[in-house]
Amino acid sequence: MKIIDNKISLYPLKKVHLEDGDILHALKESDPGYNKFGEVYFSEIKFNAIKAWKLHKSMTLNLVVPFGNVLFVFYLDDEDSFIEVKIGEENYQRLNVPPGIWFGFKGLNESGSLIMNLADMEHNPDELLRKSIDEFEYNW
Repeated sequence: MKIIDNKISLYPLKKVHLEDGDILHALKESDPGYNKFGEVYFSEIKFNAIKAWKLHKSMTLNLVVPFGNVLFVFYLDDEDSFIEVKIGEENYQRLNVPPGIWFGFKGLNESGSLIMNLADMEHNPDELLRKSIDEFEYNW
């Protein structure tokens, strides 16, 4: 485990290489960072596409990129700073992100990327805040 900030954590994940196709681990109930299960969903992101900014007020995210590579950018209000984390096929890890952190992401693979979120609650549009991409001064 690597703590990126006192809130955001990065966990290495296991890949089991098999002749007929790999097994990609994501999250077990016994893993650090697991809270409870609420919902799993996938987001596709095209090459150089940017989805920013959003903040979950209640949801804890467990982000995994099984295919492609994605740049995640987190804005820390209290420090007025950004943290960048790239995960995916080239750096297969799980990002654990607690509620209350602004973030966005950018697709880095020409063939697109797939993000999986193992969330601790079901999606609720009332617990999500959004800002336009230009509301934070970040050079994508």
